[in-house]
Amino acid sequence: MKITFYGAVREVTGSMHLLETGNDRILMDCGLFQGRRKETAEKNRTLPFDAQTITNVVLSHAHIDHSGRIPLLKKNNFPGRIVCTRVTTDACKYLLLDSAHIQESDAEYLNYKAVKSFLSEMKTSGSKKNISNRDLNNIKKQLKKGGHQIDTEKINELIQKYHIEAVVPLYSMEDAEDALESFEGYPYRRTATIGKDATCTFYEAGHILGSALSMIKVRNNGRWYTVCYTGDIGRFNKPIIKDPALHFEATDQDIDFMVMESTYGNRFHDPIKDLKQGLKTILNETIERGGSIIIPAFAYGRTQELLYVLHELYNDKEVSRIPVFVDSPLATNITRVFGEHPEVYDLETHETFLQKGHNPFYFDQVHFVGSVEESMALNREEKPHIVISASGMCEAGRVLHHLRHKIHNPRHTILIVGYMAQNTLGRRILEQGLAYEESGRKGSPPLLKFLNKVYPLKARVRKLGGFSAHGDRDEMVRFLKKSNLRIKKIAVVHGEEDQSIAFAQHLQNEGFSAFVPNPGETVRID
Repeated sequence: MKITFYGAVREVTGSMHLLETGNDRILMDCGLFQGRRKETAEKNRTLPFDAQTITNVVLSHAHIDHSGRIPLLKKNNFPGRIVCTRVTTDACKYLLLDSAHIQESDAEYLNYKAVKSFLSEMKTSGSKKNISNRDLNNIKKQLKKGGHQIDTEKINELIQKYHIEAVVPLYSMEDAEDALESFEGYPYRRTATIGKDATCTFYEAGHILGSALSMIKVRNNGRWYTVCYTGDIGRFNKPIIKDPALHFEATDQDIDFMVMESTYGNRFHDPIKDLKQGLKTILNETIERGGSIIIPAFAYGRTQELLYVLHELYNDKEVSRIPVFVDSPLATNITRVFGEHPEVYDLETHETFLQKGHNPFYFDQVHFVGSVEESMALNREEKPHIVISASGMCEAGRVLHHLRHKIHNPRHTILIVGYMAQNTLGRRILEQGLAYEESGRKGSPPLLKFLNKVYPLKARVRKLGGFSAHGDRDEMVRFLKKSNLRIKKIAVVHGEEDQSIAFAQHLQNEGFSAFVPNPGETVRID
């Protein structure tokens, strides 16, 4: 029996690990690599195995870096099922379709740019050195219809005519819909058959709604083994969802091999109890300047946590009740999923809101923005307000337009409330913005390029670590030590290399047998 580590190894995104026994090939997650397009395109497009040989997929949770390549797997004739919690099934109905839409839209835009560039070069061939504005405008008109809408049919025609290399989406909306038919959702603590000689039982991971620790039991050479795949481990005492499980059934307590995340393996979060006060301070300071707050946030989990805490602050009259705009159609749909699953809420949420007949995520000041026109209209809003928008790492989506209009104004605040992967715009805003703040905002502000333009980072940059959905080093060690698990060996994954190495070393110092695998490495368990 063996495990091969294909993704989220010495990095955070692209989670995917293959467990092989004599009769079964169980894939643990099938995630998308996130970051700059050039660095991730080929990694995402290539599956390192024959999809037809995979028995089933155990999906830890719905985040795209864990689920985002499932439609590609299905497109390559994967015959099995995607086994996960019921909440994850419901969330993926929105997340995977949204991912497919992004894949198609990106391909359409990149093909438009390629054809436009080709036609421009044709116009400048010969004695001409530069294309005139008139010719450029004529080319743009030729490639669009109905104002700003790209004429896909015309572009495809020109691609074929001139043999231009086309960008093909990783998968389509149809592929995503096809993949969703293979999902099977289970409640926590109910055992599912996932292979000829394999079962899986889900326990609460405390990361996002529906996230799970997967206890996979497999029979190999006449003996039963238990592999624990943690997925992403959440924090303790956070609102909305239950804490990571610490009590496991007797049949699941002896772990032969654990695959464990390390996103914050050498970092520490602000205490949960300071979260509300920190948000209160940032809001009041910004409102006093007459500014607005832009919060890049993941549509799934982070947005709902923000709404929960804002609801509490507004109810307690600790901040001015300025409008809150949730500008992400995906976040709107996911908030609906949250509302449909109160059975997985923690006791605090029941006592604070549900027992009083209140929805934690809806209050008078919250506005869910639908159309692009509504979103753009927010940029003309001069009174203080809060915008919560995706994407969470500022790599795409509506948040870019809000940043474009507000990043140059020191009245406004960009509030970072989650993890920002390497090589993302969010990471550059965080690092360069905080460095500028620490210098006392002396000298010229940092310059950031996005949407094909350079912008000065004059807006205030603040960070609240308490919102993180990942446990920090001490919280993950707490999970290991306070649980009733007996663990033989731990493979440390899902962390930037320095975080994974540091966490593995810390675990060794705490008496655990831990190591960091290399990408593509295969480890035998028996």
